[in-house]
Amino acid sequence: MLKGFTRKFKPLEILTEEQLEEIHRGTLEILENTGIVFHHEKALKLFNKNGCKVDFEKRRVYFPPGLVEESLHKCPSSFHMKARDPKNDLRIGGNTFYFTSACGMKTIDLDTWEPRVATKQENYDGVTILDALDNCHFLTVYCPYFGFEGVPSVMAIPESIAAKIRNSTKVQAEGYSQDCEIFNIKMAKAVGIEIMGAFFASPPLTYYEEAVEAAFRYVKARFPIYISSGCVYGATGPATIAGSTMTTSAEITAGIVLTQLIKTGTRVVANNYTFPQNMKTGSPAFGQIGLSLHNVAFNQIWREYEVPVWNANYCPSSSKKIDFQCGYETAIGALIAALSGSSLVGLHGEIYGELSYHPIQSILDEDIAGMIGRFVEGVEVNDETLAVDLIGEVGPIPGFYLNKEHTRKWWKKEQFVPKAADRLTYPEWMEKGKKSCLDYAKERMDEILSTHKPIPLAEDQDKEIERILKEARKYYKEKGMM
Repeated sequence: MLKGFTRKFKPLEILTEEQLEEIHRGTLEILENTGIVFHHEKALKLFNKNGCKVDFEKRRVYFPPGLVEESLHKCPSSFHMKARDPKNDLRIGGNTFYFTSACGMKTIDLDTWEPRVATKQENYDGVTILDALDNCHFLTVYCPYFGFEGVPSVMAIPESIAAKIRNSTKVQAEGYSQDCEIFNIKMAKAVGIEIMGAFFASPPLTYYEEAVEAAFRYVKARFPIYISSGCVYGATGPATIAGSTMTTSAEITAGIVLTQLIKTGTRVVANNYTFPQNMKTGSPAFGQIGLSLHNVAFNQIWREYEVPVWNANYCPSSSKKIDFQCGYETAIGALIAALSGSSLVGLHGEIYGELSYHPIQSILDEDIAGMIGRFVEGVEVNDETLAVDLIGEVGPIPGFYLNKEHTRKWWKKEQFVPKAADRLTYPEWMEKGKKSCLDYAKERMDEILSTHKPIPLAEDQDKEIERILKEARKYYKEKGMM
């Protein structure tokens, strides 16, 4: 099992106990008095059967507070997920957190910075690189790309899961669209893994039929679910951080009630994918510090509920390039998410707004992940690290520590050494070609692709994956969607 990173100190908090309770009461009030729309007849009947007031004509469900709190208590506070290689299994929840990959609709040209559709080889290479990065623990949906050349859009998710299964042994999440979760589940079961299924609200306060049907299917398969809300403050949620935090929690909580009514004890993760609106352009404002304020409040609420949390909304930057802006917007958000109690921290590879991704960015993000992971592990204080006897032995100048066994033992434990950063002195840097971190990341990408060989599927498993893909293509052709 992957150990991930463990916070050795109390998570960052931003809300007082009174504010926390106020948001909780407001969430219950929204659920009880405003209600949530579910465009799914079976779900409406299930809610009605279990004590909710249901307006079948308007498809609106009103939740009694007791049912809401009971459903939250039924969610596991931590749970195990099975990967293709047992060493990559995860235990999600508690003080441990893992870094997840991000995704993008297209790759980018590193000379012009313009986006383009990735090739199949680029997609497979992108997964291989993520498989090789030690600090990328979990592969998300559409990872790394939203399909690739020659793939009809309706087959993007099934082709994505197939690529990840074939080129990585890590745990992964998957989405839903046009019934593709049917084939996602079959592929996962064919190779004996678990996938985390998606269940997305459509703000404000709505779940559409496709999302709800996917939730029924993933729960029936006994897979965990990540329930996500993606409001835009000022557009599909209130302009205030507090207001959008509350509506986001209400939407996710409604989804949790459904999963627990379908099957008690279903493993769930509360996923936060909200953004402020850029009031100048109307687009989401990626990379804003307001996202981190939202995440810290959100994480504090869901730690109180004892439900694992996934922060993925700071992965995208507003930058269109792999540059300083992209780096600081991503790093600040990831650091604050890790400090404030997230169980899954989205990071690797994304550039602009889930529209672009590049493996070079994932390699640079790997160093960010390592730095954050080292920080949250804190400072070890004991007789050996305090080294009082050693300090007495070395004494004042001309004493030094470079030749001591203690130094050889401890420096690698105490320091994080990045693999794609320029750490040379000026003379060395000029002598070796004045390389940037981007140059080093390109070199590392070439090295990974030439040396890292993901554990292949057994021949019969690979054939079964291909058979399921053919079944999916036939299904969509018969529906006139290909």
